[in-house]
Order: sequence, then structure tokens, then C-alpha cells
Amino acid sequence: MPENQDEELTIYKRRLPHWRMSGAVYFITWRLFPTQPELMHDERSVVASALKHFDGSRYELFAYVVMHNHVHVLIEAREKYPLQSIVHSWKSYTANSLQRSFDRKDRIWQDEYFDRIVRDEEEFLQKAQYILNNPWKTWPEIEEYQWVGFKEAGTEARPTIHQDRPWYTKKLP
Repeated sequence: MPENQDEELTIYKRRLPHWRMSGAVYFITWRLFPTQPELMHDERSVVASALKHFDGSRYELFAYVVMHNHVHVLIEAREKYPLQSIVHSWKSYTANSLQRSFDRKDRIWQDEYFDRIVRDEEEFLQKAQYILNNPWKTWPEIEEYQWVGFKEAGTEARPTIHQDRPWYTKKLP
């Protein structure tokens, strides 16, 4: 349960359950529609750019990775912007951009997405590390991956992690 009883936990379900709480940090994953080919380099750049576009205004983007067939994000939504609206915006904008600019047809993303409230600093660090390591886990031979980023307080998103400074310390249920 929330430390502050004024914080309300809301749960709703589509195909997957979704928990919402103001001030929470979320780990989010969504995937390409099964009939879509893998995202090419320029397409990944479109998605990464969309993720960073409203960082600092609608949400705080802590970490992200755009892979060949899925996306992982670690964010905290701002009060006036519900998480489901943010994710819908990302998926809708990028789907339209990929269809217009790269001649993709039909559905781009799977309808549903996975989200999880990050409960504490330890889980935050684990999810951030998972996101940042995802490209090297998939392709161990690569030296660089430009569609992964991390932000420490007061800095640009970048593909490095410094675990000596906590980024999220509010304990959630």
C-alpha cells in the first residue's frame, strides 16, 4: 500500500492488468505486431526521438531502449498526464510516422503493453540495468548501441549507468 494514504491506487484490466498511482515510476514494455518486420536503424531513431520528445514536461524519462522488435521504458508520468495517454501517444505517433516515412503497412504495435509500478530503489536499479543491458544481451558482439539511454538527475539521457547515486527513492507497495 502507498506510504501516503492520500495516494490512490487504481487498477483496471484490458488483456493485462494495469495499476496506477500518482507519483509512481513505471517499467513499460511494448512489442511490434507479430506480422511486422524488425525495426531498421532509422525506424529505431524515430521511436527513440518520440520517447525523448516530452521528457521533462509530460514525464520524467529515466531509461529507455528501442530494440529490433520491442521497447522498454522507465518513466514517471507528470500529474496531468495519465500513463495510458503517454503510451498511447508514443505508439500512435510512431506507428503513423513509420507508416508514412518507411512505407510500413497495417498494425505496427501490439494493442496491449506491459507496465509495472517500480516498488523501491533496488527494483529501480534492476530495471534500469535490464534496459541498458538489453542490446548486449541480445547481440553480445556489438560495441555500441545508439537507441539506449539513461538519465541521471540533471543530465541528458545517455547509455551509461552510475549505481553510486540513487535516482528514485520513494518506496511504493
